[in-house]
Amino acid sequence: MSKNQNKTVANAIDPKAFVDTIEHPTRKADALVLLDLFAQETGFAPTMWGGSIIGYGRYHYKYDSGREGDFLATGFSPRKSNLSIYIMPGYQDYAEIMGRLGKHKLGKSCLYVNKLADIDLDVLRELIRTGVADLNKIWPVQAD
Repeated sequence: MSKNQNKTVANAIDPKAFVDTIEHPTRKADALVLLDLFAQETGFAPTMWGGSIIGYGRYHYKYDSGREGDFLATGFSPRKSNLSIYIMPGYQDYAEIMGRLGKHKLGKSCLYVNKLADIDLDVLRELIRTGVADLNKIWPVQAD
């Protein structure tokens, strides 16, 4: 059985210090908003995962294949080209919410936003709460 094969793992880097290093003024301002927004909606403190993902909560998964590990429950990454927002277990069941969100692109479990001004933050809050609640039904979510 393989445990925690993830390349992206939690670490001791301070999320606020990481955000302070962002040079792009809009991306930095948006990341500061998201730091608080995710904490308010999840009730969890932020933790760095890898070098650029700020996560809130964690869950332990174990697949039928035997692969298991820990991963962030939700979070975001202020990347150079956009904000990547992670909602586990993905967006496949969230069409109604996504239709109200605003300008975005989707990946499997990742939402891409150019800037927060492009989306409705109240809808993002709803999406975060819904994603964490749905994940918790599959794998229990806990604080880091």
